[in-house]
Amino acid sequence: MTSPLKLSNFRPRLIDALADYNRERFFKDVGAGATVGIVALPLAMAFAIASGLKPEAGIWTAIIAGFLIAALGGSSVQIGGPAGAFIVIVYGIVDRYGVANLLIATACAGVLLFLLGLLRLGTLVRYVPVSIVVGFTNGIAALILISQLKDWLGLSIPKMPADMFSQLHTLALHLGTVNPYAFGLGLACTAGLFAWPHLLREKTRVGQTVRIVLGPLADSRAAQVSSRLPGPIVALVTLTLVSWGFGLPVETIGTRFGGIPEGLPAFALPEFSWETVKQLVTPTLTIAALGAIESLLCAHVADQVSGLPRHDPNQELMAQGIANAVAPFFGGMPATGTIARTVTNVRAGASSPIAGIVHALTLAVIVLLAAPLAHHVPLAVLAGILVSVGWNMGEWREFSPAMLRRFSRHYRLLMLGTFFLTVVFDLTVAVQAGIVLACALFIRRMSGLFSIEMVSLEPPVMTFRLYGALFFGAAAKLDPAVQAVERAPRGMTVVLDATHLISLDATGLDALRQLHKAVLARGGVLCVESLQPQPLETIERSGFAHELASGMPSEA
Repeated sequence: MTSPLKLSNFRPRLIDALADYNRERFFKDVGAGATVGIVALPLAMAFAIASGLKPEAGIWTAIIAGFLIAALGGSSVQIGGPAGAFIVIVYGIVDRYGVANLLIATACAGVLLFLLGLLRLGTLVRYVPVSIVVGFTNGIAALILISQLKDWLGLSIPKMPADMFSQLHTLALHLGTVNPYAFGLGLACTAGLFAWPHLLREKTRVGQTVRIVLGPLADSRAAQVSSRLPGPIVALVTLTLVSWGFGLPVETIGTRFGGIPEGLPAFALPEFSWETVKQLVTPTLTIAALGAIESLLCAHVADQVSGLPRHDPNQELMAQGIANAVAPFFGGMPATGTIARTVTNVRAGASSPIAGIVHALTLAVIVLLAAPLAHHVPLAVLAGILVSVGWNMGEWREFSPAMLRRFSRHYRLLMLGTFFLTVVFDLTVAVQAGIVLACALFIRRMSGLFSIEMVSLEPPVMTFRLYGALFFGAAAKLDPAVQAVERAPRGMTVVLDATHLISLDATGLDALRQLHKAVLARGGVLCVESLQPQPLETIERSGFAHELASGMPSEA
């Protein structure tokens, strides 16, 4: 009798966090949330614009989805919202299907994410090999860098294509339209963001040694100043003032989009039909897969950095699902956990989901009060921020010859193959091919662990010893034993010592049946000894134990 399907309990981490909450933790969470809210503003606008959407799509996604992920999620400190990993995916969907269909695909992906969490499948994401994650992360980072060159250089290109080769070709054709003012702003922004952690450093002499404290990584006054003045917001404000004060001829949010609408976003139902949903299966699966992987990886990083209780992956997926199902009705884009903002949240002192809620409320207040000021923000500055994000997102050291030599050939093949497929084709193809290749390599490696050796041949007894797992990938290794039986004298007793046989599947069982038939054809007897629990249970359930005892082959 089969056991009933066990569903995950819906219990947000916020409930447990409030059980022993106090005033000190509240003020720390408020400070951390306000800091992350300020950091999220330029990133949310930049992610939306780079994805082919209006800046308000990213802002309200950060507010609505960020609030829901914090309030309903399974992590204590994770910050949700639009992420750099989605830029290439969303841009491709918008280019091919349009914005309306992106909203439908995002909502459907939200439903799928919720079901994954409800069915307790959150742990499945952990089975994605690290090599595949590194490969597609670096691939997405490379595509982000390429996609930002247009605004970073101030090129006059009406619309960028979605695929990499077309983008490179278009950029090459328009290199003569470089805007030196835009390039100067973008370069200053990127250089400033790379230098910012090192600008606020403190040197103190302890005896004869010099201690250098860098940026937000240390517990010092300089670190506190750095965390309260995040690099992206400093770059955004200062370079926007420079551009506006000197009247630089560069494209801004106002000139391209007309600014950011003031007031709350309107609730709107996108036109929905099952025919449309069927056409959006691939985008939906892509958004759901990337959202699940990114959010749970981010939650895992948050656990390591914060030292707080481990996240609940199923609850996190349900919260991500709700956020992605709701945000599109307000014009939002896909959302997931964001590592940079989550780490900033932890280092700013967050201890509970209250910080994530405050982050969303802070962002909402800023937008409602200061929306007109966004009119002057240069797009080159936002591109500079994303160039920094893309560079920091990639794990480029993994591609160095010194690091590659440390990895196995399987790891290198998976990582470089996934990177290549992500850049040349898309993330869906890369992850699918990567997982298929990982399975094939795993099967090959596991099959190499199975072996069979002849221990003795003293007529009328022939003894073999089995090692490892006899499964579909290793079943052919039993053929030499069959051939040895066929060459042996008639009436032999063939003994299989299964002491070291740890696993047996249906294909391996069929290989044993073929060996049994060969033994019977020579008038002999097959004995299987010292079976481990799993192979024994498989042999008994299949009826093969009865066949061995009766000396009769299977009718099949």
